[in-house]
Amino acid sequence: MKIPNFLKTNLLLKITSVNAPIIIVRQILSLFIRRIVAENFGEVGIDIIGQVRSIQQGILSLTSFGFFNGMVKYVAEYKEDQDKLNDLFSTAFVFWSISSLVIGILLAVFSTPLSQYFFESTAYSSVLVVTGIVAPAIGLQRIYNGVINGLTEYKRYAKVDLSSYLISAALLLYFAWNNQFTYALYSIIITPAIQLVILLYVFFKTFKKYINYKKISFKIPFGNVLLAFTLISFFSTVVLSFVEIEIRNMVRTNISQEDSGLWSGMLDLSKNYMAFSSLLFTMYVIPKFATIKKRSLFFKEVKHIYISLLPLFAVGMLAIYFLRHFIIDLIFPGFDAMAPLFKWQLMGDFIRLASIILATQFLAKKMVRNFIFSEVISLGLFFGLSFYLVPIYGVEGVVMAHFYRCLIYLPLVAFLVWRGFKKKPEMID
Repeated sequence: MKIPNFLKTNLLLKITSVNAPIIIVRQILSLFIRRIVAENFGEVGIDIIGQVRSIQQGILSLTSFGFFNGMVKYVAEYKEDQDKLNDLFSTAFVFWSISSLVIGILLAVFSTPLSQYFFESTAYSSVLVVTGIVAPAIGLQRIYNGVINGLTEYKRYAKVDLSSYLISAALLLYFAWNNQFTYALYSIIITPAIQLVILLYVFFKTFKKYINYKKISFKIPFGNVLLAFTLISFFSTVVLSFVEIEIRNMVRTNISQEDSGLWSGMLDLSKNYMAFSSLLFTMYVIPKFATIKKRSLFFKEVKHIYISLLPLFAVGMLAIYFLRHFIIDLIFPGFDAMAPLFKWQLMGDFIRLASIILATQFLAKKMVRNFIFSEVISLGLFFGLSFYLVPIYGVEGVVMAHFYRCLIYLPLVAFLVWRGFKKKPEMID
């Protein structure tokens, strides 16, 4: 498979130099925001915000039909072919318009029962109505992001991303300081819309150059090729969001909303430090694996990544564990009961990191069935083990479930990768 120029390794340092500082600034700012939110709204507030973010993540994938990676790939590949781009954008806009309309209507019409389901209260039905209103902007923002990434406009995009985040963060902080919880939720929901406005302003001429809006038709010539990305996104994002939502509901029912907030805080912290690994996978691991044709070279590269990357993460995670009480006092003051969750979450995340490095081969080689199968097993184990362990161990059972499913996920992925090479003798030295 030919790799677009924007994915070649010689651009890694350039891309990383732009994105890494932005990620660091965002993560530091997000930790500060979490402290303010924790101080003003407590465990219950963290729980509800975690639920809103899971809902938003699912809607982000549904309204864009999971086309982000597909847009990146095909915009990079066909950016000199206007006819192909017209077909690509027509397909994306057709699916986006239908899914956004359906989701927006469903959220508006069923906001009250959905609020009861998501939050065990009808008090947040207006939050879901607003989510439905901005649903088209959420999906469109994701599609345009794919265009920008496909055109390798990393430097300008990084500024857009940071600017929109600073605006939404300022709104969230303002409402948190003034104890206006519902408005704080609104500020989270409208973040993609803010980014879309800034994106259109900054990249107006760029979009006009590559997107011929007059020639966009209600056709889906790229439907079949983009649906593979839809399947991957559905299981990696939508199903994951559903599992997180259901686990929060289960913890509330079996224990309390405060305990659900403790796990949401732990999950939030985990996603913060794991964000740095996603940059590496996107910018280096996927393109590197895509160029490797021989089994020996693949495992040599995996060994190199393990030796160079995993020890760094191990040191960082050990530091987080030994500083857990300081971190709790710094970011989640009053959440002392979160401390026992650290060891299970950190061990699980470390094993999952090793697993994801191998699983990246599924994305690099378009092994959609293997990816979906492994994700279904992983999420199914997480879901099932959580329901089994929480009544026994309390909220700690959720992070224990995360650790145990990662223990199973690693050898499963290793087997699937090994079988993939075995099925293709030409890839074995």
